[in-house]
Amino acid sequence: MTEPIRDRLVSLRRSLHRHPEPAWREFTTTAQLVEEIQSIGVDELAVGPDAYDPADRMAVPEGDLEPWIEGARERGADPALLESMAGGNTGAIAVLERGVGPTIGLRVDIDGLFIEESTSEDHEPAAEGFRSEIDGTMHACGHDVHMTWGLAVLEAIAESGDFSGRLVVFFQPAEEVSGGGCPMAKSEFADDLDYLLAVHVGLDHPTGEVVAGIEKPLAMCHVDATIHGTSAHAGKEPNEGDNAMHAMGTAIGNAYGIPRHRDGMTRVNVGYAEAGSASNVIAERAHMEAEARGETTELMEYMKDRLERAVESAATMHGCRADVEVVSESPRADSDPELQALLSEVATDVPGTESVVPAADFGASEDATFLMERVQREGGLATYLIVGTDHPTNHHTPTFDVDEASLAHGVDVLVETIRELERRHPVPQVDETEGGRERNEPEGNERNGNERNRSEREDER
Repeated sequence: MTEPIRDRLVSLRRSLHRHPEPAWREFTTTAQLVEEIQSIGVDELAVGPDAYDPADRMAVPEGDLEPWIEGARERGADPALLESMAGGNTGAIAVLERGVGPTIGLRVDIDGLFIEESTSEDHEPAAEGFRSEIDGTMHACGHDVHMTWGLAVLEAIAESGDFSGRLVVFFQPAEEVSGGGCPMAKSEFADDLDYLLAVHVGLDHPTGEVVAGIEKPLAMCHVDATIHGTSAHAGKEPNEGDNAMHAMGTAIGNAYGIPRHRDGMTRVNVGYAEAGSASNVIAERAHMEAEARGETTELMEYMKDRLERAVESAATMHGCRADVEVVSESPRADSDPELQALLSEVATDVPGTESVVPAADFGASEDATFLMERVQREGGLATYLIVGTDHPTNHHTPTFDVDEASLAHGVDVLVETIRELERRHPVPQVDETEGGRERNEPEGNERNGNERNRSEREDER
């Protein structure tokens, strides 16, 4: 691994694409990331439970993880590293300490999806021999690209020789189930961040286009519900049963009937449901998996509360009992206009940029908002940018792919933005409620406090 990452962006991305692993099962992926990070040389590397508190994770799978661990072992993952990730504590955080300057975070996600990748000759990963080698899973949302960017940016800053500040790269697991953003945001590595960049590829923006910051990501929650009834013979004694399937049907209908809210957009969806055992048996158990979203965190809470109520009341109506669990959730957090303006300016001058969109509505959900929310709450600035790519089909489909020209472009945009933040720190904050005037410094002058905290960390070392 002596060849610089910058010279092998395509091969690295394709290698990561071959081994997609879903949430909290990213053992091969984390092992490859750790190997690359160690070859770069960083000042601190934390993996799994050293990077976050496992108790803060959400949407942790209940099934056996051993097949995923064994698969990683067969692919050559370090046994000691796999042991440190026991229980599905995947992911990593890498830190560069380069003296006095801003603390800048970069968040990239690492998990794949439960999608069987296309074998069509028209699908480039299949035609070029880097299709997923793990049955039933796929990098169908570009996280292989995101990881490549994270590693390449880390390498570029490490080798720059004149960067002054602290760079923290979050290689976050379990984004697709909104499970990994919360523990990363609560970790000590999210302390004192002056700036946070989160990034995504594509999202219907073409190669050469950069969106400087998203707005209006939907707050969301995943909700699982199991309804327990009483079985009976459907022909002889149907009156003796408490029909869990009927209760679930009522719950689904009532969920879609939740009144929309005057204050903004809301969403609800039941995406999976199963019940019963045979046509002549009153179903004693039914299970459904649903989600609720809102234009604000408060609107999501409104939908979540009423979704839970719809399930529980339907169960009671039919003489059943419901167990409702909020598996994961994420808040809304908007990009800061100051970073949108800076990034728009930087991206315009990056080779390969054909157009810059200062801001765009997101319309979906992302648990990077946990990190964004923490940074903003503590006086820092955050943005979630998009680097465009021509993708032949939509995200989350078996034929999703990217234009690999966007690999180098994304690295350049991120590196130049980080260097510009270093040069301009502190970027003046603007109070939008005060006619565009600069905001006052946060109480206690957190930014100066951040630099004091960095000096204390360096003294401890």
